[in-house]
Amino acid sequence: MGGLSRSAVFVETQKAGELSKNESGYTFAYSPEYLNSPHPRPVSFSLPLREAPYHSPRLFSFFDGLLPEGWLLEVTARASKIDENDKFALLLHTGRDPIGAVRVIPSDD
Repeated sequence: MGGLSRSAVFVETQKAGELSKNESGYTFAYSPEYLNSPHPRPVSFSLPLREAPYHSPRLFSFFDGLLPEGWLLEVTARASKIDENDKFALLLHTGRDPIGAVRVIPSDD
């Protein structure tokens, strides 16, 4: 995936922020609307609520943890024709219906 790729991150049905990927790595930022909502919850303990965006050269551990593992990752990658090492693309493919309250939806949806 070249250039910038973006996804919306939801907690339950409320958009919490945006996860993006570019040449230098990943950024996650909570939206101001979410931070100012009555009861915002962090997407994970490792990404507490704050106004400043988070940056990482690798996919954040929390989002990496939403991906299937082992043979299920291999089957998912093969079936979707996505390189197993392209974790962001796999997250966009599988993140709509993960276990738990956080969903990741491609921004063009």
